Amino acid sequence: MNVKNNKRRQMTNEKIRKAFFLLLEKQDLNSVKVSELCRVANINRSTFYANYIDIYDLADRIYLDLKEEIEQLFNVRDDLKECEAEFLQLFEHMNEHRNLYVCFFKLGFERKPFQLQSFVEIKETSGNRFMDYHVAFFKNGFNAIVKMWLDNGCEESPREMCDILLNEYWGRFNKS
Repeated sequence: MNVKNNKRRQMTNEKIRKAFFLLLEKQDLNSVKVSELCRVANINRSTFYANYIDIYDLADRIYLDLKEEIEQLFNVRDDLKECEAEFLQLFEHMNEHRNLYVCFFKLGFERKPFQLQSFVEIKETSGNRFMDYHVAFFKNGFNAIVKMWLDNGCEESPREMCDILLNEYWGRFNKS
């Protein structure tokens, strides 16, 4: 029985994704071949195609899964303490799933439309006509420090990264 969320299918998808991340460490997305991925994951090509249309479908599904996870984790608040806890939780998630986030940046997903509901609410309720610029600045700055952190092997703890982010940006964000 090939039920979407059965344990065997989940384990197979995990093997496929781990192999994909390993291959992406050494090559670009356009160079990753299904046959090579299947060899690394120790699965048949038919197993891959039972789960994904092609390599790009796999990459897109990884993006959508990550987007969903982040949206569940992250919901910026006006209150600094609530915001701090959510950023800390996000950095902990990034630290725990480094390969996923390295893949996220390697595939250029940070440039894809990714709108957190909390940013939409901040823009709508702030009354600041320049809020789009603040949000763009924050998102790009955030992506830059996360990428740097990942490139450096996550030497700083999630707590230190949260402190860096809040010390650098929180005051500027609220002055608008």
